[in-house]
Amino acid sequence: MGQALGLIQVDQSTVAIKETFGKFDEVLEPGCHFLPWCIGKQIAGYLSLRVQRLDVRCETKTKDNVFVNVVASVQYRALADKASDAFYRLSNTREQIQSYVFDVIRASVPKMNLDDAFEQKNEIAKAVENELEKAMSMYGYEIVQTLIVDIEPDEHVKRAMNEINAAARLRLAASEKAEAEKILQIKRAEGDAESKYLAGLGIARQRQAIVDGLRDSVLAFSENVPGTSAKDVMDMVLVTQYFDTMKEIGASSKSSSVFIPHGPGAVRDIAAQIRDGQLQASLL
Repeated sequence: MGQALGLIQVDQSTVAIKETFGKFDEVLEPGCHFLPWCIGKQIAGYLSLRVQRLDVRCETKTKDNVFVNVVASVQYRALADKASDAFYRLSNTREQIQSYVFDVIRASVPKMNLDDAFEQKNEIAKAVENELEKAMSMYGYEIVQTLIVDIEPDEHVKRAMNEINAAARLRLAASEKAEAEKILQIKRAEGDAESKYLAGLGIARQRQAIVDGLRDSVLAFSENVPGTSAKDVMDMVLVTQYFDTMKEIGASSKSSSVFIPHGPGAVRDIAAQIRDGQLQASLL
């Protein structure tokens, strides 16, 4: 009914292209407009001013001869003040944008190795956006943003990259494990050496205390019993210790038996052996 009366409605975020007898007349803004069709006025079409998105998948080759699929996402919109250019100058906007994306990606990615392409996605997206901005502005379109959303190598290449990464991590783990084992062995050896050193100090002090005690006992006995020599005192002390030892061995049911010469004539030999051992220990 409205069209029969020459009234049309233009929706929000949309403009209408008005023609008079097939010639561009003006751009109609959103709202209600009077369009007397009887004198050749008509609407040639509508143009959306909303932001639109175009995903472009482009196959290309890197500098190290790896074929990849680069997925670019382009966000664009028509400019209201250039609506006539956007409507008349391009017959297929999406194909035009796709052609420019192909051109820039296939000119940029072959200059990079595969790893560099992953690291420089932002630089590739910026190059695509700059080229599209220059090319599409003359057609009445604005490039809002361009993103490189994915770079997909061949499946075999991805598998090989994962294997290389896994091997490198395993090698690093083995190296760290070996280093940790080395540190443990070094610390264990240092601890063992320190333990033996301290044990040696303890034994040396023990022997020194024994020697000092025997010396004091011999001197005290010699002073209190006239006519006895130091050798006589040492023989008596050693014989006393010998019999005390034999008593302890016999009294304990769980101790191992030790068989030593136990005749009266062997006491002198035992005393000589013990005395020599203690004198050597005191010299050490």
